[in-house]
Amino acid sequence: MTVPLSATELGKRLDYLLGPVLSPRRSAAPLAQALSALDRRQQDFVLHWIEVIDRSNYEMAYQFAAAAPAALGRLDAAAAEAWIIHAMDAYDRDGLHHGSQEFRQFEAFSRQATATHAATFAEYAPVLELFVCGLAGRRLKLETADEAKTDTETLFLPPRIALFPDKADNCAVYRILATLLWAQCHYGSGQIDLAAICAARADPSRAAALLAHFESLRLEARIAGLFPGIARAMARLRGSAPDPRCAGLAAPAATVDDSIALLERLYGAFDPPALPWRLSLHAGANAVRAARLARERNALAAALAGLMRQHPPPASGGVAPEGRFSIETGQSAGENGGSEFTLRLDGNPVAPLPQLARLIDSILQDLGSIPDEYLQAAGDGHEQTGTGEPQTDDESEPDGHDHGAHFYDEWDCKRRHYRRNWCVLRETDIEPADGAFIDATLDRYRPQIAQLKRTFEMLRGEDRLLKRQSAGDDIDFDALVDGYADLKSGMELPERLMTRRHKAERNLAALFMVDMSGSTKGWINDAERESLVMLCEALEVLGDRYAIYGFSGVTRKRCEIYRIKRFDDPYDDTVRRRIAGITPRDYTRMGAAIRHLTQRLGAVDARTKLLVTLSDGKPDDYSDHYRGEYGIEDTRQALIEAHRAGIRPFCITIDHEARDYLPHLYGPVNWTLVDNVERLPLKVAGIYRRLAT
Repeated sequence: MTVPLSATELGKRLDYLLGPVLSPRRSAAPLAQALSALDRRQQDFVLHWIEVIDRSNYEMAYQFAAAAPAALGRLDAAAAEAWIIHAMDAYDRDGLHHGSQEFRQFEAFSRQATATHAATFAEYAPVLELFVCGLAGRRLKLETADEAKTDTETLFLPPRIALFPDKADNCAVYRILATLLWAQCHYGSGQIDLAAICAARADPSRAAALLAHFESLRLEARIAGLFPGIARAMARLRGSAPDPRCAGLAAPAATVDDSIALLERLYGAFDPPALPWRLSLHAGANAVRAARLARERNALAAALAGLMRQHPPPASGGVAPEGRFSIETGQSAGENGGSEFTLRLDGNPVAPLPQLARLIDSILQDLGSIPDEYLQAAGDGHEQTGTGEPQTDDESEPDGHDHGAHFYDEWDCKRRHYRRNWCVLRETDIEPADGAFIDATLDRYRPQIAQLKRTFEMLRGEDRLLKRQSAGDDIDFDALVDGYADLKSGMELPERLMTRRHKAERNLAALFMVDMSGSTKGWINDAERESLVMLCEALEVLGDRYAIYGFSGVTRKRCEIYRIKRFDDPYDDTVRRRIAGITPRDYTRMGAAIRHLTQRLGAVDARTKLLVTLSDGKPDDYSDHYRGEYGIEDTRQALIEAHRAGIRPFCITIDHEARDYLPHLYGPVNWTLVDNVERLPLKVAGIYRRLAT
């Protein structure tokens, strides 16, 4: 057995690993002394994870080192890794204070971690996501937090539930919590700043617990009318009947105002019972709601303007129509939980498109009714925000809360875990450039393009001659000779004496993902653009569906996708000028780009789907640990996800070091190296022909 490290040896290692957060008053000696009592396997485990956590935050690494000796006395290696990942997720999501707190609260984690009957968010999240998607209303994201709560756009659920000895019951608690949080968004809990009401009380935490309990009772009654299965599970797991003093909250017409009134009446005379599910009030819900209302007011004005153009109201008696919208809301929710309403234009009912209907339903959830000022159609080129200020696209927003941002997980190979919603990605159009580059490319490669077109025409016309058919286009002379011999020998003449041509049906979609990182500046950028021009010219002959997107970015909060050609876009002068407008940008953070374009390609109905990357180097980014193993493993995980989605990835590169990493990323046969950048335009179309055959 390997001899454990001494306190002196551990002290030297810790001084090196934790140096930035150590001082004369905070030395490594106490940590080293505590770690010296562990066996060598445990010591190596702790040192390894200190080094991993260092890459995110030195203080988090120190807090882990301080808690590790006691924690490893209660947790095995697998549970300890889960504890570390849980704490680092809290750090990623909520900051240093919450992450450090999770490291200190290892005893609570161990009680849940050792329960084999526990249900975990990580294993149950895919089911919950589908479940929440099936509920009516706005689309909601799922995240983990210590307490179940919602900011009206994200449902926060506990990372682990082990309340019952039966795992199925613990999974049912997840469904109940998700449904109650959805109901908070859907039935008016967010229409009032509940956190502010509780903050005005002498004991805000007690007021918040009471109000959350009253709202839970009110929403349980609403859920019972919509989802009987969830209602039966709640009744079975509750353990006790609701207090009779709260009976009024079960009335169909009960609102959040009734919960607030009950808080006023019972604040000093009621203690909420311990239920298997407990909701909390999210302090930031009001700010999230206000930002959403501002966005949706703009979107509603634009949608109403479009609807008015589709249904122009007729003039009556020579008087111009007012063009006035109004909404009549129903008294109750629809059968699926959605709001019932009728949209009218100058008193005449009009049928809103699904997107407009969802907008109206979302605003009704937030406000209870649609104010008259929200029903003003946007004028030509004019949009107003909810504050009366002109709407801007604030690129300085660091966290991606602006309209149109997409959030993607990222694989952390050191933690062996996803960082949830870690990357912020935006999709924009390439600014078209002058068409002189396209004209020059067509002139330079005119003979090669003509040859490619002829080759692709033959590929399009590929068919097979089927012999010995019972019906067909021509006589199969080989079958006829054999049949004649059989006939002369006394046998019957065979029926299959014809040939028939079977034309191969092409059902393929390809998406080309073009590296627009700064390293492509110069000849590489020219070669990429020339390759795309030649490829598009050839593909127009073949008839395959294809799209082209560029990608670049800088850090996880600035991942960019550039639209060059969508699947439905024709290959016209606009697309040609966008190809000409491809310019080098920032870095090569590939994982988020692959996940985003996998979704784009996955939405296309095709039997064969290709994701072809044109790149000049390995995954890379600026100053946030993406370089090296982390970026390669995240990209590999994104490619594995694409494979699972039925997509075949392939990479065309000019990086001479590609043999060191591309087989690991794409597999041994799903990549190719073009060793001379000048040959790239001539190679790409030929490579595609082999892939598509």
